[in-house]
Amino acid sequence: MISPSLARIGLLVPAFLLAACSSLVLDPGPDDVAFVVIGEDGAATARLITAAPACPPLMVDNRAMPMRVRVPKSAIPARPGQAHMPPSSAMLACEAPIAAGAVTASVAGIALPVPKAAPKRIVVIGDTGCRLKGKEFQDCNDTQAFPFARVAAGAAAFQPDLVIHVGDYHYREDPCPAGRAGCAGSPYGYGYDAWAADFFTPAKKLFAAAPWVLARGNHENCSRAGQGWWRWLDPRPYQPGRDCDAPANDAIGEHSEPYAVPLGGGAQLVVFDTANTSYKGLPTSDPRRAAYADSQRKIARLAAQARYNIGVDHHPLFAFGAERDKNTQEIRLFGGDKGLLDAFGDADPGYLPRSFGMLLSGHVHLWEQLSFASTHPTQFVSGFSGTAEDIVPLPATPPTGQTPAPGAIVEHMSSWIDGFGFMSMERTGPDSWRVLVHDRDGRERNRCLVEGRKSRCELAQVH
Repeated sequence: MISPSLARIGLLVPAFLLAACSSLVLDPGPDDVAFVVIGEDGAATARLITAAPACPPLMVDNRAMPMRVRVPKSAIPARPGQAHMPPSSAMLACEAPIAAGAVTASVAGIALPVPKAAPKRIVVIGDTGCRLKGKEFQDCNDTQAFPFARVAAGAAAFQPDLVIHVGDYHYREDPCPAGRAGCAGSPYGYGYDAWAADFFTPAKKLFAAAPWVLARGNHENCSRAGQGWWRWLDPRPYQPGRDCDAPANDAIGEHSEPYAVPLGGGAQLVVFDTANTSYKGLPTSDPRRAAYADSQRKIARLAAQARYNIGVDHHPLFAFGAERDKNTQEIRLFGGDKGLLDAFGDADPGYLPRSFGMLLSGHVHLWEQLSFASTHPTQFVSGFSGTAEDIVPLPATPPTGQTPAPGAIVEHMSSWIDGFGFMSMERTGPDSWRVLVHDRDGRERNRCLVEGRKSRCELAQVH
């Protein structure tokens, strides 16, 4: 028989070993990055991306917990047709849950923010990477031209309880042209080095400030940076085969289920994946149309769980963009993503249930607000946090009869063109928010109030 004293010693051994292991990793490696991602039902997961050979323990309230390997140490493999892509660093992805009510957390010497049950101060950013593709090359080495690190620092200084990223993290797809000093030496391709330069390194101060809710953008579809999305950002457990590595599996890699994140007080976020839609529209024969209609029905079921819902996705349903005709120089407005409007409209002519008060999106590289006389939720676009901005101006009010979506009647509109920054939301009531628009250094540039499905801003246009 084992004596009670020996039994107690045996119970202490695992904790002792974990504590001993934790003492071996006092300082983060130069390439290590850690953050907290919020997923289904508000579950918080600590993530670590490291060049180390093994996962260190996660420390929660001074207790060591083992981290599991999310993806073994490896470099992202090239997909067919990407043999020209440069080799990239091999990285290990680790993760572990953080229980609700935790007070402190850290991993590999990196302090982590812990989730709050009812976040009241929220930062919204999107479209954060530095564009290197085709004929469009941003000066990634210039903090004026690519200010995401400054935007992230300014957003961290706001002291948010939660950060929402509305998608498009990775933009460094092609090599910087020879002789262009503004982006000389930039990594590119779909491996970790380009991801780190575009997102993980400049976001570090904001990673330390608050947990993140992450929406997937079209830059993270399988033919682009989807492999990195599944390895490092998606809140769900990693699933080999649903990782965008093999084009034969893209049917499952291009789509994921919506999920809800409680905000307390009868409100929740509903996050949905729109990475593979098409602005040209989706014909009924396109399988994506049925897939997105099914997503809409699942979104509606999730929305029934809360009195007040805020949608989070990449492609706006109810916003305008603008483009200039190259020949006539005439400005033409375009509306919400036609593929989603086609598919969501198949499931519901109103597109989203009436319990949606707000939709947060990106994709259009500007900041924008629209509120409607119809029953559509107020739409905010926060796609102005790093990548090259859209510079064709929007009007202070749309032309008579112009609408971003069939049946949507614009009542109020505000925009900021060619200005980098972030948006913040402070909850002031069960379904009311104070929304501020900040520039790259955190200075306030516009102020809006949201009540239910309605919103209105002090300035129609920020200059």
